[in-house]
Formats: sequence, C-alpha cells, structure tokens
Amino acid sequence: MGDLDMTNRRAWRGRVFIGVSLDGYIARLDGDINWLTDPPHGRDHAQLDSSRQALNWESFFPGIDHVVMGRHTYDTVIGFDEWPDMWAGKSVTVLSTSLRYDTEHVTVARTLNEAVAILNESQAREVYVDGGKAIQSFLRAGLIDEITVSWAPVLIGEGRRLFEALDDDVLLTLRGSHTTETGMVSTTYLVTPARSICAHTN
Repeated sequence: MGDLDMTNRRAWRGRVFIGVSLDGYIARLDGDINWLTDPPHGRDHAQLDSSRQALNWESFFPGIDHVVMGRHTYDTVIGFDEWPDMWAGKSVTVLSTSLRYDTEHVTVARTLNEAVAILNESQAREVYVDGGKAIQSFLRAGLIDEITVSWAPVLIGEGRRLFEALDDDVLLTLRGSHTTETGMVSTTYLVTPARSICAHTN
C-alpha cells in the first residue's frame, strides 16, 4: 500500500452521487445515458414514504468544493449545455492518462496519487468523485466516505459498471432512502472499509 497510505492522511471527504441502472450500469458501452436523463413517460410508479431521505442533488452539490472525474465522464459532461457554468466556483480534476493538458476549467491528474496531492494542496473539504473508474480507484484506496446511489427502474443489459472487484469488503451504513416520481430509489450510505472495523475489534 506504500504510497497510498499517504492518501488517507487527508482533511477532505470523498463523496459519490450517481445514477445507475438496476443491473448495475452507469452508462451504455458507447457512453450513452439517455435511459437515465430522459426516461420514457407513462409508468405509474408507487410513491413510498420515508422519514429519513437520501441526499438529493440540491442538498448534495452546493456543499461540494472539488470534483474529480474520469476521462469518460469528462467527455460526457462537456457536452451538457450547463458546462462549464454548473461547475462555477468548484475546482475540477480529471483523472486521465490520455487527456494531455490542463485547460481553463480542469486540471489533469495522471494517477490517483497525483489527484490526491492536488486535493490536499488545494485544501479540499468536500470532494465529489464521479465516473465508474474514478469511483472504483478511490473506493479501493479507502478514499470514499459517503455514497448516494439512485437506482433507475430499467435494465440495460450491458454497459459501464459502477462497481468492480475490491481487495476487501466495504461495509455501508444506511443513512437515508426515498423514491422519486420517476421511480428512482435513492439511498445514501456512509462507507467503512472492513479492515477499519477489524482494527477496532482486535
């Protein structure tokens, strides 16, 4: 773990907020996410009551000061009409070995350690980690503290997965959940790597 031990000495929280198909995909193989952003209408979803709701975008995003995303996610969001206005006031780092240069709106990090160094040096506090590969890298390194997943009522069969293999179990503590009018089931968890639980019980 050598270099990655340094990544745990940090003053910031790594946070995930992401939509995913019921079969675990965040995008089709070609990057398309229309099934998430523009779902078909006409279904009569049940509305369930919840006394403790998950985070929604309006309660999550304003508190974010830094964003870290992978190259595929960056290629998707720069096509949004809101880019770059939606990131105004937030520092954006793209984790990529293929994106060659920093731009006016983003800083490029070649490795996880480089991304962490950027976050530490810029005194990050609340870090939004977005994109499958970036989330997987941060999660394996123990750098994710909170996950909000919104499960979409659709199966897309294949695509880019949200989660891949892990070195250890990652234990999740439920903090809230709710449903939306579009049939999404949103759930917020706090994250505790299993090795941290073991350390406290030994």
